[in-house]
Amino acid sequence: MRFDSMKDFYKGKKVLITGHTGFKGTWLCHILAGMGANVAGYALEPPTYPSLFDITGTDKLIRSYIGDIRDGENLLEIFKKEKPEIVIHMAAQPLVRLSYKDPVMTYETNVMGTVNILECVRLTDCVKSFVNVTTDKVYKNNEWDKGYVEEDFLDGYDPYSNSKSCSELVTHSYVNSFLKERHIPVSTCRAGNVIGGGDFALDRIIPDCIRAGFAGKPIIVRNPNSTRPYQHVLEPLFAYLMVAMKQYEDFSYASNYNIGPNDNNCVTTGELVDTFVKAWNSATTAVKLERVDMSDGGPHEANFLKLDCTKLKKTFNWEPRWNVAETIEKIIEFELIRKNGGDEAALKDCMNRQITEYIR
Repeated sequence: MRFDSMKDFYKGKKVLITGHTGFKGTWLCHILAGMGANVAGYALEPPTYPSLFDITGTDKLIRSYIGDIRDGENLLEIFKKEKPEIVIHMAAQPLVRLSYKDPVMTYETNVMGTVNILECVRLTDCVKSFVNVTTDKVYKNNEWDKGYVEEDFLDGYDPYSNSKSCSELVTHSYVNSFLKERHIPVSTCRAGNVIGGGDFALDRIIPDCIRAGFAGKPIIVRNPNSTRPYQHVLEPLFAYLMVAMKQYEDFSYASNYNIGPNDNNCVTTGELVDTFVKAWNSATTAVKLERVDMSDGGPHEANFLKLDCTKLKKTFNWEPRWNVAETIEKIIEFELIRKNGGDEAALKDCMNRQITEYIR
């Protein structure tokens, strides 16, 4: 993958990101702004306080529209106003545990939200490339020790995972019914567990580690033996941009793609936390961290989940760049700058430096 050609491609391109105020969306805004893209975003207000979007002044880099993906009429007005060439759909209710508490909202957001944005693509004539971001959890989880491939059966267990499976089916239907005949390329990208600096979400292991580190408390690990495809946030984001670019240039690239780490970086949650503890204790003189395994009796979550990313690798000559240890180092670097009083400029500099290091 040649990043110089990607930068040349995106310079001046009109890109619409849904979910731009979230953790992944904010990182994507900074990447595209650095490439000189013409970026607009559509999302709810930032989902956490603090939020990466606010503390890095991301609203100054793009045109930010605050709205609900469930509001199809409002979304269509933004499409008509912005006339995006490339759309990357990331707006979602992304938490498994919250989906058990509010399944209706989860399905409304993740299924009807996808219907709404595909309707906007159908009803306008500007879009030349569309990427729907789903998740590794779309597959029926058989607790295999092998990675799932794109042809495996879709049937997520919990409301979040299942709603994302439905989002895939909705996308497939719109492609067959409307978009293929108009030669609009559409891909879905199924990314593994994403971690990085600036994630403040609840019920996610790395934000829990950061909060424990700054509070000087043990890290409580609910499911230490659960295996997940953890990857730095820049890995899938650059993959989304690559897929969107290549299918824009050549319709034949439109497809479904898994995005995850190599097998040796599919680790248990316990191993991930141990890596974090070691790096944290080396990087700070604060109270030394320790891990405590303690189930809280929460709802069902998959125990073993791994992706086979052969298709992405062979199609685009793509390879993951940062292993788990490097990823943890980048997270701690960002979080220590933030905690030590780093202002908006310092945090933006850190993000841009990590983006530069990644593409180098």
